Amino acid sequence: MSTADEHDDEAFTENTLVQAIENQLESGEPAFAQSVLNKLTLVGYEREEIVQMMAMVLAHEVDVMLREDRPFDAEGYEQALRALPTLPDES
Repeated sequence: MSTADEHDDEAFTENTLVQAIENQLESGEPAFAQSVLNKLTLVGYEREEIVQMMAMVLAHEVDVMLREDRPFDAEGYEQALRALPTLPDES
């Protein structure tokens, strides 16, 4: 795969994850997503940066889910979102 294709794939993945977070916020499901947005806004983060961080948490959960061949861990996802701005470990 060429570097341009890899970049396109990364951009597509990032956009998809950001859209997933936007959908969570719009639908109010899970409810804690809006709580995390509100908390980080109150401490001075910009909305775009918050959504990016939330997308990184979602990406981490999906990655672990695929590597460990397990279902989505909603409780772990909530804990990781609530821990923001600290991002999950990349182990």
